[in-house]
Amino acid sequence: MGGEKIRVVIAKPGLDGHDRGAKVVARALRDAGMEVIYLGLHQTAENIVNAAIQEDADIIGLSSLAGAHMTHFPRVLDLLKQNNAADIKVFGGGIIPDEDRDQLLEQGVAMLFGPGTDTEHIVDEVRRMAAERN
Repeated sequence: MGGEKIRVVIAKPGLDGHDRGAKVVARALRDAGMEVIYLGLHQTAENIVNAAIQEDADIIGLSSLAGAHMTHFPRVLDLLKQNNAADIKVFGGGIIPDEDRDQLLEQGVAMLFGPGTDTEHIVDEVRRMAAERN
């Protein structure tokens, strides 16, 4: 990575209004030396992908607690492909049932983290994803 900071966009797609977990992850990544662009609540997939491309992000982190992950996560992946940016890795967090987890991983989500995941584990996995990308 040539000493450059890992750049991560963190966002809450859709109408989900619970952002505590996303903020905890954003802070943990920032405290680990990464550059974090926190987009906040109620983001569209288009906004998330555009921000990631404009910010030259390595990784996008999506948080979903409202059950719309099967809509929003694949849409972000599709838009990355459409914009020739499929090399940007996507991870997700939140409450995601096991059967949906398998489908999202098959569709291209790099990693999924559930509630209570140790932030050190998330930091390590984000570093690994960034190293794979570069």
